[in-house]
Amino acid sequence: MTRRPAPAGTGRSATRRSRQDPAQRREQLIGIGLEMLTRRPLHQVTVDDVAASAGISRSLLFHYFPTKRDYYAEVIRAASRRLLRAMWVREDSTGRAGTIEAVLTEYLDFLERRHEPYLALLRSSGAEDWAREIFEETRATLAGQLIGTLGIEQPSELERAAVTAWWSFAEELGLTWARHAVGDRAEVLRLLTGTLRQAVDLAGQRAGPER
Repeated sequence: MTRRPAPAGTGRSATRRSRQDPAQRREQLIGIGLEMLTRRPLHQVTVDDVAASAGISRSLLFHYFPTKRDYYAEVIRAASRRLLRAMWVREDSTGRAGTIEAVLTEYLDFLERRHEPYLALLRSSGAEDWAREIFEETRATLAGQLIGTLGIEQPSELERAAVTAWWSFAEELGLTWARHAVGDRAEVLRLLTGTLRQAVDLAGQRAGPER
C-alpha cells in the first residue's frame, strides 16, 4: 500500500514549530496580552483568549504563570518597562545625562508610536490594588529619572511629590495631544518643560522671614 504524504503543517515539522523554550513561550504570551490590552480593558483579557491566540491549552498557560493574577501582573510590568525604556536618559559625548527637553522629546516620540498601549496601561492601573502598585512604582521611577536629569541631588519630599504630581498632568496632556492633535508638538514640549521646571522651582523654595 502506498503511504500518502502527511498534509502540510502536520507531523514532526509542525511539532518543532510549535515548541518553544519556556522563556520564549512566556515572552509570546506576555506579548499577546499586551496586544489585547490595546483593544480591551484588563478584566476583559481572558486567559482562554490568550491561550487560544498562542495555540496552546489553557492549562499549559498556567505552566508558565502560576495564577491568572501572575500573568496579568507580568503583562502590566512589561507595559511599564516599555515606557521606562523609551524615556531612558541618554548621555551625551561628555558622559553627562541628557536634558529635560531630550527626555520629554523621547516621551512624545513614544506617545506618537504607542499611545494606545500606554492608554491601556493607564486604564489598567485602577483595576486592582496590585496593578496600582506596579503603576505607582513606574511613576516613582520616572519621577526619580526626571529629578536626576534636573540635577537635584537631594530632593525634598515636596519636590519629589511635585514631580510625581506633575507626571499625571504630563500623561493627560501628552495623550490628548497624541490622540486628538491638540496643539503642535513644539507647543506641547514647551508646556511640559515649563510647567515641570516651575513646579520644581516652587517646591524647592524655602519660606523666608515675614516681611
